[in-house]
Amino acid sequence: MDNFTPEDLLLYLYKETSPKQTIAIREALEQSWTLREKLAVLETSMKRLTTIIEKPRTSSVLRVLNYAREKYTAKVSGA
Repeated sequence: MDNFTPEDLLLYLYKETSPKQTIAIREALEQSWTLREKLAVLETSMKRLTTIIEKPRTSSVLRVLNYAREKYTAKVSGA
């Protein structure tokens, strides 16, 4: 049985392995509980990445808006 790296398993998950490598990984998964566990962890991580929602803090947005207002006001009054 070959030793597969996490990178190999990620390629497998994203269906980017060659046909030969795909077969080898499938065979290894059938025989290795540890490898199946590693794959399960990567699958869980992959699913979580698609559900992460990032948004800025309200205070950051307000600072940007205040800065823009100050610049606009200075430009209008200076013109």
